[in-house]
Amino acid sequence: MSARHIDLAGTRHRFDGLAHVLAAATPLRSGDTLAGVAADSAEQRVAARWLLADLPLTTFLTEPIIPYETDEVTRLIVDTHDTAAFAPLASMTVGALREWLLADTTDGAAIAACARGITPEMAAAVSKLMRNQDLVAVARKIQVVTAFRDTIGLTGRLSVRLQPNHPTDDPTGIAASILDGLLMGAGDAVIGINPAGDSVARVATLLAMIDEIRDGLAIPTQSCVLTHVTNTIELVRRGAPVDLCFQSIAGTEATNRSFGIDLALLHEAQDATLGLARGTVGHDVMYFETGQGSCLSADAHHGVDQQTLECRAYAVARAYRPLLVNSVVGFIGPEYLYDGKQILRAALEDHFCGKLMGLPMGLDICHTNHAEADQDDMDTALTMLGVAGVSFIMGVPGADDIMLGYQSTSFHDALYARQVLGLRPAPEFEAWLAKVGLTDPAGRLSDTGGTALASQSIPALTALLG
Repeated sequence: MSARHIDLAGTRHRFDGLAHVLAAATPLRSGDTLAGVAADSAEQRVAARWLLADLPLTTFLTEPIIPYETDEVTRLIVDTHDTAAFAPLASMTVGALREWLLADTTDGAAIAACARGITPEMAAAVSKLMRNQDLVAVARKIQVVTAFRDTIGLTGRLSVRLQPNHPTDDPTGIAASILDGLLMGAGDAVIGINPAGDSVARVATLLAMIDEIRDGLAIPTQSCVLTHVTNTIELVRRGAPVDLCFQSIAGTEATNRSFGIDLALLHEAQDATLGLARGTVGHDVMYFETGQGSCLSADAHHGVDQQTLECRAYAVARAYRPLLVNSVVGFIGPEYLYDGKQILRAALEDHFCGKLMGLPMGLDICHTNHAEADQDDMDTALTMLGVAGVSFIMGVPGADDIMLGYQSTSFHDALYARQVLGLRPAPEFEAWLAKVGLTDPAGRLSDTGGTALASQSIPALTALLG
C-alpha cells in the first residue's frame, strides 16, 4: 500500500497507506484510540479527510486494506464486486460520491442500483466525509425490502424485534414477555431470544414454545433463538421449527474464526435453513448481528479502524441475502464507543453504510451501564434513526435486558417512534393487529383489544406451559 501525504496550513501530513488514511479520517472514538489507529490531532483528521475526498473510488479496487491472499473476507469483496453496478460511479472520487448521494436528483432507486458495486471500504470512506444529517438524509432515500412471513423494510414502516430474554431461560417468564410485547404491537421483525444456555436441547425447547405461540395466535412473523450456527444446522437436522438462522459476524477472517465460523459454514447453514421452506411471503432466512469493535476485541483488526471493519462485516452479510442485519451499536462498551455522542455517530454510520450496500439494517440502540450514556442519548438516536428509515429496532421489556445486562429500547419506545414519525408495522403484522382487535381503525393501540387478546392467549399459554 502506497504512502500518501498532503500539505495543510504549512504542515505536511504523511499517511502510511490507505488504511491509515481511513483511520485518521474517522470521527474520534475510544476504540480507535485503544487500537492506536486514531488521528493524532484534529488537524490530522481534517488533513486525512481532505486527502480522502480526492481519492478515486477505483483506488479501493486496487489497494486492499487487508491482503487478498490471507483473508477470505477480502477475497469475497474482490471476487464478488459487481463491475456493472459500479460503472456509474467508476469515474468518481470519494468526495464526488458524497455529492452524488446527497443530490436531489439522486433517488433511492439509483443508489440501490449501485449497491453491489460499492465495496465496504468505499462506503466507510464516504461516511467519514459526512455530517450526521448527511447520513440521515441519504439513508432515508434507500428502501431495502426483505420477507419471510411478513415484509420488512418498506418505506413508512418500522418493525420491532421482540426480545423476551430471561436469565434462566424460564419458559413462563419468556412467554409473559412475548405476550407483553404483542400487546404493545411489537414482534413483526422477529420474536428472538438470546438464550442464557446454548445447549441444542434447550434451544429446541425454546423454538418449539415460540412456534406454538406464533402458530396458536396465527401471528405473521418469524421466530429465532440466537444460538451458534452449528447448533442451528443440528436443529434443522433434528426437525426443529427453525425459521431463521442467526450468527454474529465480523469483517476479518480471523475474527470470524474466533466466532467459530467461516464463509463455507454460513453457506451450509443458509442451505439447511432454506431447505425447511417455512417462509410464506418470502424466503430470506439469515439473521446477522454485528457491532463496531469486535475485530479489536479478537485482536484481529490488522491496524484498520473499527468502522471500516464493521462495513466489511456487511460484505459478509450481503453474500447471504439476510432477512435482518442488526448492529448492536453500544453493546461492547465504552472501550470502543465511549459516550452517547460516539454511540449516536456509530449508529448513524452503521445504518447508512449498511443500506448503501443494500442491506436491511436494524439497530439495537443500546448502551452498557458503565458507558457515559443514558436513555436520553438513546431517545436521540432512536428519533434520528427513525427519521433515517431504520428497518427495525429492539423491543425489550422496560428497556432493561435482565439476561444480557444492558440497556436497550422498550416496547413503549417503539410506540413513541411510530407515533411521532407516522410509522407503521409491517403490513401483514399490521393487518393481524387489527384483526385480533389490538388496534383501532386509525392503527392506534386499543385498550379493549388488548384485553381481548390477553383473555384469549393467557389460558392458551398457561396450558402450553403446563
